[in-house]
Amino acid sequence: MSKVIYPWFKREDIDGFFALFQNNLANFVLIAVSMMSMGFPGSIVYGRVIPGAAISVLFGNLYYAHMAKRLALKENRTDVTALSYGISTPVMFIYLFGVLSPALALTGDAEMAWKIGMAACFIGGAIEALGSVIGKWVRDNLPRAAMLGPLAGVAFALIGGELFFKTYEMPIIGMIVLSIILIGLVAKKAMPFRIPASLFAIVVGTVLAYTIGKVDPSQISEGMNTFGFYLPIPTFGFLQGISYLMGPMLSLFAVLLPISIYNFIETMNNVEAMASAGDNYNVQEAQLFDGIGTMVGCIFGGVFPTTVYIASIGSKWMNAGRGYSVLNGIVFLVASTFGIIAAMSKIIPLPVIAPILVFVGISMVSQAFSSVKPKHYPAVVIAMFPAFANYIMTRFNARAGEVVAGVSPAIVPLGQGAMFSGLLWAAILVFILDNEYNKAAYAALAAVVLAATGFMHAPKLSFLYNYEYALGYFIMGAMFMGFHIFLKDKLVAEGKLEENVILEMND
Repeated sequence: MSKVIYPWFKREDIDGFFALFQNNLANFVLIAVSMMSMGFPGSIVYGRVIPGAAISVLFGNLYYAHMAKRLALKENRTDVTALSYGISTPVMFIYLFGVLSPALALTGDAEMAWKIGMAACFIGGAIEALGSVIGKWVRDNLPRAAMLGPLAGVAFALIGGELFFKTYEMPIIGMIVLSIILIGLVAKKAMPFRIPASLFAIVVGTVLAYTIGKVDPSQISEGMNTFGFYLPIPTFGFLQGISYLMGPMLSLFAVLLPISIYNFIETMNNVEAMASAGDNYNVQEAQLFDGIGTMVGCIFGGVFPTTVYIASIGSKWMNAGRGYSVLNGIVFLVASTFGIIAAMSKIIPLPVIAPILVFVGISMVSQAFSSVKPKHYPAVVIAMFPAFANYIMTRFNARAGEVVAGVSPAIVPLGQGAMFSGLLWAAILVFILDNEYNKAAYAALAAVVLAATGFMHAPKLSFLYNYEYALGYFIMGAMFMGFHIFLKDKLVAEGKLEENVILEMND
């Protein structure tokens, strides 16, 4: 059988490119607005942070295009979609308000705070790369619903949900753009003149926003003024930042360790999602090069970790190949170098970009359900609840803590370590549904460890910050083990245990 020719670029890559580029652009709009409002100057935001991230994005997208080619040749098919790569939205918010903001408050020096951010990002990348050591074991031993469920929660609350709100900030524009996205990307209907749906939606939405006066035309001139030359320049300023992390800001490790672990779990989950859609990549290799890509970006001034992006499934649904990934990396570098990203962040209204991310949220939640057995649907649902708590906590608790506590004092602790909580609850429920109560007990024991050490239900790493959570999980584990011991004979007799479990008991 002759080997297939895997194309560098095909028509579907155009839609994939615009979706991925806009995903990254939306994050950088938020980064620029947030950092400038904190007090970071444009020379750092547009001159160092964004170019550094562009280098990271270029590195990762080129590597994942290479992985896609290897998979296409290995399986002798041309319908392989490269993994998407970019900045994780939840991680981005943690670094903005959990690292950069306190670093600036402590030092009062924007440049030093930026160096601390680089150091934190470099260490986060190293932790993510080390995650590749255990990545395959985790993937092989965790139920698919446990890996995809928490991701569906993030997609529902932080991406699809929040960006749906942004869509309605300009109702006329947002509704029209979202309708185009739903017709073109969900229903897969051709746009006029066969223009890619993403591009068509952006052009229509932007023109309409200025035409009906929803955006001040001065935004265009402000955007034009941001054009310039922001060449990515290597820097070892992160080494100076590490000295701060080892001294006055040692407490930041309580943020860095869990969020870095979250990041490599997110990569694992997204790789698993792509496997469920037909493209089975090596999760360890992806985790390793996510970490390397993050560290490369830090050397050029980046302060945000990168990961296999949640938009991978959206690109798969578009039938994109590898060209969208390569083009995204190149265009993103050019756009950051010449200030185009800065200009676009000023000119294109966020409600025009938002519907594309709503599509990503739709595709990810849909993929989570379509990729698991129907009897495991409840596990996907329960995994989504902690992400909802995390959304409320991160968006409202700092400014309206009394209101959040008035709704329920459990929202904040449930939102802390939400990825771990969702993953473990989904795993427990899958094992219960499969009558594997011993495995449910082991998952509960893992929850005891994470709760006792502060990875879950605590604002920082500490031993028994609130003992009740660890004790609750311990009692659950004991109960599950009791079910396993007292019910196993009945379950074996009824043929309701998996074959490998039966064999283990016979041994």
